[in-house]
Amino acid sequence: MAVNLAAPKPETLLPVTGVTLGIAEAGIKKSQRKDLLVIKLDDGARVAGVFTQNRMCAAPVIVTREHMATGGIRALVVNTGNANAGTGEQGLAHARQTCADLAKLLNCKAAQILPFSTGVIMESLPVERIAAGLPACLADLRTDNWLNAAQAIMTTDTIPKAASRRVTIGKAGVTITGISKGAGMIHPNMATMLGYIATDARVSQPLLQKIVTYAAQRTFNAITVDGDTSTNDSFMLIASACADMPEISDAASVEYAALCAAVTEVAGELARAIVRDGEGATKFITLQIEGGASDDECRKVGFAIGHSPLVKTAFFASDPNLGRILAAIGYAGIDDLDVGKLDLYLDDVLVARGGGRNPAYQEADGQRVMQQSEITVRVVLNRGNSAVTMWTCDLSHDYVSINADYRS
Repeated sequence: MAVNLAAPKPETLLPVTGVTLGIAEAGIKKSQRKDLLVIKLDDGARVAGVFTQNRMCAAPVIVTREHMATGGIRALVVNTGNANAGTGEQGLAHARQTCADLAKLLNCKAAQILPFSTGVIMESLPVERIAAGLPACLADLRTDNWLNAAQAIMTTDTIPKAASRRVTIGKAGVTITGISKGAGMIHPNMATMLGYIATDARVSQPLLQKIVTYAAQRTFNAITVDGDTSTNDSFMLIASACADMPEISDAASVEYAALCAAVTEVAGELARAIVRDGEGATKFITLQIEGGASDDECRKVGFAIGHSPLVKTAFFASDPNLGRILAAIGYAGIDDLDVGKLDLYLDDVLVARGGGRNPAYQEADGQRVMQQSEITVRVVLNRGNSAVTMWTCDLSHDYVSINADYRS
C-alpha cells in the first residue's frame, strides 16, 4: 500500500498539443494487462534525455542513445514485463527490430523511433508480441491518454504515477504533463527507471537537454528505495513546440528559468510518488541535509542515511534507534567531518547537538515522530551554506517478499 498516494484522476492530466499516446495489451509477460505504449510526436518536436550509468545498461538504452543523435524523433515505444537487459547482441537486434516495426507503421525511419523496456532482466524480448500489439497502440492514439499510459509502464508499482501543470511563460500558457514508473531497484544514477515528461513549449535543443539534466539531478537523482541502480533508467523530456510563444534559447532568460522550474516541479512530484510507492514501503521520509561545504557532500550524507538497512528497518519498526543515523553520517565519506558541530533533528525534535545526544531529548518525543507515516530527518553539518533535499522510505518484510517472488 503506497504511503499517502492516490491514483491521479484522468481529468487532472492535461493534454499536450503535438503529443498523442496509445496503449495495448500485448501479452508480453502476462495476459490482459496494459503493457505496451506508443508516444507519437508531431513534426518539429524535440527530445532530450538522461540515462542509467549502470555499465550493464539495457539494449533499448543503447539503441535510444544512438537514435537520439540523429534527431527528428517521431515516436517512443515502451514495453513492460521484459527489460531486454543482459541479452547481448540478440537484445540489440530485438530493440532495433521493434523500432523498425513501428517505423513501418508510421512511415518514417527506424532511427526516428526510441525504444524503452522495463521488467525482468536477462530474458529474451518477445518481439513478435510487440509487433502484433503496435497497430492497437496506434489505433488508440489520443492526447488525453496519459493515465492509461502511466498504467501501461508499471511493473511492481501499485499505483500509476502522473502529474500535470499549466503555467504562464511570457504571455503564453504552457502545459507540462508527465508519467513515471518505479517502486523497486531504485537508486537512480541519472533519473528514474522510466519517466516521460512532455511540454508544448518552444525551446532550443541545447536548453531542453539542460533542463532535463537539471531536473533529474534535483528529483529522480535525489531518491532511493533500495540502493540498486537499474539497467534501464531513462528520463525523457519532450518539447512539441506547439505553444504560441517565441523559442526559448537563452539560459539567462526569465522564460528559461520559468520552464525549468515547472518541469522540475512535475519531475519532483513523479519522483516522490516512486518513493511513496516503494516496494513494501510504510513510511515516506524526507532527508534535509544542510550546512554542507558542497551539494555533493550533502548528497553523500543523504544517500548514506537513505541506503542504510539499519536506518530503514528502524523506521519500519517505529523504533527511535537514532544512533544508526549518526553512524550513517559518519561513514558517508566526508573525511574531514567535524562531528562536534553536527546537529540532528527528527521533525521538530532536536535529537543530537554537537555530535552527541541532546540533553533535553526524550525518547518519547522520538517515538511520537517515528510512528508517523511521513517523517523529516534534518541534518545540519555546520560546514558551509550548501543544502539538498532527498527522499527515501523504510524497509519492510513486504520488500523481501515482493522481490523474492518477482519472476513468479
